[in-house]
Amino acid sequence: MLTHFYDFLCSAVALIPLECMQMRFMQEAFIGILLLAPLTAAAGIQVVNFRMAFFSDAIGHSVFAGVAIGLLLSVSPAVSMPVTALIVGGGIMLMKRCSRLSSDTVIGVFYSAVAAAGLALISRNPNVARDMQTFLYGDILTISGGEIAYLFILSVAFYIFQIFAFNKLMIIGLDEKLAKAHRIKTALYEFIYVALLALTVIVAVRAAGVLLVTALLIVPSAAARNLASSAGKMFFLALATGLFSGITGLLLSAQESINASSGAMIVLVASAIFLVTLFLQKKG
Repeated sequence: MLTHFYDFLCSAVALIPLECMQMRFMQEAFIGILLLAPLTAAAGIQVVNFRMAFFSDAIGHSVFAGVAIGLLLSVSPAVSMPVTALIVGGGIMLMKRCSRLSSDTVIGVFYSAVAAAGLALISRNPNVARDMQTFLYGDILTISGGEIAYLFILSVAFYIFQIFAFNKLMIIGLDEKLAKAHRIKTALYEFIYVALLALTVIVAVRAAGVLLVTALLIVPSAAARNLASSAGKMFFLALATGLFSGITGLLLSAQESINASSGAMIVLVASAIFLVTLFLQKKG
C-alpha cells in the first residue's frame, strides 16, 4: 500500500509541465525537497535564537567520522552516521551545561576533534577518501525511497515536538534563567531539540553536502527574521522561504542552461531572498 502511495506521489509530481520532471530521480528529489527544505528552515529558527550556527558544521563534519567508524565496525553508514551525530550533539550540550565555556567554544572543540578524528580514520583507507566527495558536495538527486520515508518520519517527529515546545524553546533562547523561573525543563527540551537537529543535519548533508548544510538552516530563518514581527510569523515565513528556495533551486539546477549542483542553487536562491528581505527591512 505504501509503495502504491509513493508511486502516486511520483505520478503527481510528473504533472509539473517541465521535461526534467518526467524522470523518476527528479520526481524523488522533488518529494525529498518538499520534506527537507521546510524542515531545515524550521530547525534553523532555534539555531539562530540559540546562536548555534557553528553547531551544524560540527554535526556535518561528524559524517566523516560516522562513515569511517561504520566501515571499521562493518556497520552501514545509514546507521553509523546518525548515531555518531547524536553522540556529538549530546556531547556538545552536556559539556555546555557542565562547564563555564561559551557555546561557540564548546562547539569549536567538538568540531575540531570530530573533524580530525574523521579525517584520520578516512586517510587510512584511500578508497573511502574518494567516496567522501559525495558527502562534501551532496546530491539530492540520488535520494532513495527509504531515505524519503526516514525523512518523513523525522519531519513528523520534529513538527510534533515544535507544537509542544516552540514557545518554551524561544524563552530558553531568550533567557534560560527566566525559563527555569517558569518551571521549564530546559535541559530536557534542549537535548531533545539537539537530537532532532543532529538527525536533520545528517539528512541535509544528502542535499547540500557538508560545505553548505549550515546555509540550509540559517539563511531561510535569517530572511524570515528580517520581516517577521513575532516568533510565530518567523516560523511560517522561514518554512515558506525554505520551501520556495528548495523547489526553485532544484528546478533551476535541472535546466540545461544552468546545469549546476542542486544544493548550491537552493542556497543561492535562499541567499537572494535574504538580500531582498534585508532591503525591505531597511526600507521599512
